[in-house]
Amino acid sequence: MTVHELSRTEARRIAVRAQLLDAVRPEGLLDVVRGLTLLQIDPTAAIAPNAELVAWSRLGSAHPADEVGEGLEQRTLLELQAMIRPAEDLALYRAEMAEWPERGTPSSWREHHRAWVAANDACRRDLLDRLRAEGPLPSRALPDTCAKPWRSSGWTNNRNVTKLLELMVQRGEVAVAGRRGGDRLWDLAERVYPDTPPVPVEEALRVRDQRRLRALGIARARGPECQVEPADVGAAGEEAVVEGVRGRWRVDPARLGQPFEGRAALLSPFDRLVHDRKRTVELFEYEYQLEMYKPAARRRWGYFALPILYGDRLVGKLDAGADRRAGVLSVHAVHEDVPFSAAMRAEIGQEIEDLARWLGLDLALPS
Repeated sequence: MTVHELSRTEARRIAVRAQLLDAVRPEGLLDVVRGLTLLQIDPTAAIAPNAELVAWSRLGSAHPADEVGEGLEQRTLLELQAMIRPAEDLALYRAEMAEWPERGTPSSWREHHRAWVAANDACRRDLLDRLRAEGPLPSRALPDTCAKPWRSSGWTNNRNVTKLLELMVQRGEVAVAGRRGGDRLWDLAERVYPDTPPVPVEEALRVRDQRRLRALGIARARGPECQVEPADVGAAGEEAVVEGVRGRWRVDPARLGQPFEGRAALLSPFDRLVHDRKRTVELFEYEYQLEMYKPAARRRWGYFALPILYGDRLVGKLDAGADRRAGVLSVHAVHEDVPFSAAMRAEIGQEIEDLARWLGLDLALPS
């Protein structure tokens, strides 16, 4: 079998085109979500909610700021384990729900989840009964009758109802029916999900690997176990090596030899182009850390700096914040990893202006 030999430039262009960040913009939100396979939900909204910001990076200000929410309300999109996916993709997860405990989690955690849910089976049935009678409901409106508390060193410690509901999502019993403010509204899965027959597990996993590779363009065949969405793609695609990068890759053959025209783009820190930081260093030679958890004095680029893409290179970071009360998008700094040419500065400036326009905020630039 042929092993494709790629330069770093070719590999980067494959990745950028696959992530719908080249000069040819997608036609609409559903095309974006289908092409990327998912939009990640994250509560941080220093600029905008992540799912909306990722969509804006592809569509520009023609994309209404509340369009993701509308897609969820109309059920063309679904929220599944903190990811927004096309509703038709649920068929690829139904069979896996039926054979719970979940895949993609270390085996010790799977057994822990199984035992904890079994110990709280009476509470699980209480939740189903209450949702059947009164749903959709926020978690705080549901009774905590757990016999065994959820123990964690993190923020989920003793959040029994929330944790049980999230595991019941994995079992296919409940679903997020919408949101009220920042609160998830829970209901029976049968009242939220489309009535589509499941794709058998092994076939579904194969298709999901293929779609993930199509969305990434180039990825590792194997990687560390990750919850919800793996970083690797299994046997999908064809084998490749990248000049100057150690190891073997998998590449989507449909992406090979395609013409490339780039543009400027501002990315969420959770954008899938940069989500795998190791891949970002290997292919783009770009260093990035989300610094919101660092003390202000130790930050190099800012609280929620946006990676800046120009063509097939990641060239800097935008330190900005949205103050909605003041009605201002404040740009604190534009960090140049490489010196910007006049053309780069102009195009990146246009993207910053478009971001402010999309947010409906005035733009305040550093003096």
